[in-house]
Amino acid sequence: MNYYEIGQRIRKYRKAHQLSQEELAERVGISTTHMSHIETGNTKLSLPVLVALAGALEVGTDTLLFETARTTRGEALEDVLSILDGCSAEQLKVLKDILGAAKRSMDKYL
Repeated sequence: MNYYEIGQRIRKYRKAHQLSQEELAERVGISTTHMSHIETGNTKLSLPVLVALAGALEVGTDTLLFETARTTRGEALEDVLSILDGCSAEQLKVLKDILGAAKRSMDKYL
């Protein structure tokens, strides 16, 4: 487990929420120094702190732990359906063609 990379992802989401280290540390209940050490990978973070950080940053723990968040097939289908829900019939036809081409390409190379 690369704690530096985890810390950098935490930093990225903290900045996206326009929070200082001090503000995030306060929300999570840790010291600013500890928050700094987490972001630089100089300390390991506990499971309770990881969960609190994910909650404060409004992301899943997988998003902080892994470069690419792990998504289940069901979650991915749900996301695709929510995107398609707002499409017109014409947009759906175009997207169906694009998805078909992408799927054939993936089947060929993956």
